[in-house]
Amino acid sequence: MKQEVLSRIQKKFPLVERPFAVIAEELGITEDEVLEILRQEKEANIIRQTSAIFDTKRLGYKSSLVAFKIDASKIDNAVAIINAHPGVSHNYERNHEFNIWFTMAVAPDSKLGLERTIEILAELTEAEDYIMLPTLKLFKINVKLNTTGKDEKKEKVKKVVHKDIELTPLHHQIIMRAQNDIDFVQEPFKGIIDELDIDYDTFFTTLQELQEAGVMRRFASILNHRKAGFNANAMVVWDVDEENGEAIGEKAAAFSAVSHCYLRPKYENWPYNLFTMVHGKTTEETNAMIEEMAQEIESKSHMPLYSSREFKKVRIEYFTPEFEKWEEKHNG
Repeated sequence: MKQEVLSRIQKKFPLVERPFAVIAEELGITEDEVLEILRQEKEANIIRQTSAIFDTKRLGYKSSLVAFKIDASKIDNAVAIINAHPGVSHNYERNHEFNIWFTMAVAPDSKLGLERTIEILAELTEAEDYIMLPTLKLFKINVKLNTTGKDEKKEKVKKVVHKDIELTPLHHQIIMRAQNDIDFVQEPFKGIIDELDIDYDTFFTTLQELQEAGVMRRFASILNHRKAGFNANAMVVWDVDEENGEAIGEKAAAFSAVSHCYLRPKYENWPYNLFTMVHGKTTEETNAMIEEMAQEIESKSHMPLYSSREFKKVRIEYFTPEFEKWEEKHNG
């Protein structure tokens, strides 16, 4: 039953007053049993966080995947410098001469901007070279590990058309709170309701508005891949024809083992433009899935980049003063 509960909370989380009672009813167990399983998995660090997942760009932040080439003797110092930026959510060492890979976002009111921020980090870390790999086309972002072993190999990736929205002060207040990890209690949203002095209907209606506008991608639990048994997670990069990139990207995104799928730019020193994150429990399982994908994806070449070390994996905290503080410290 534990695996069914973990599978359920990664999918569409019930945005109701007592969400765990809804999950319990679906699975045929009690609310207390669901809560006990979740508390145990949280304590074991299998569940990283349960919260709203927001779209960085829809919130006005500018972002990019970045790869630095860092001398091995300077990695520890470089990682400390990179991780200190509040817009860095993920940072890994990968098996390539571009060895440090991180995601970077800067706030809508950034005075430095994205490119200058990365230049400063390259200077501070003494990077020998670096490449910026912003998203040109997003096909899929949905981290949902197959904990039950029952998921199909392929899935339909829905194309969503988002509504326009003008964010109000209430939207900002809810975003700032809904991005935080919830407690596994009967009414996990009660603290937000009380703090903002609103009712449940207002809270859930606002989250629905944010989701329809694409500002909130979903509300769900994110698992610790390795702790959950998925020890072989590869960022597979593909050199695909740019004219047919969208059709090829859609084909790659359909694989259930793929959690992220993007088109990114090519450079003279970096020919790969399609990026897919592939998850498996063993290297053999992941490599087999990559080879299966390679039979269907038209590419000149592909390369799996496994992470040898994870330096940072957190959610960005939006609308906090930390971004401005970093820029004040490093501007000039």
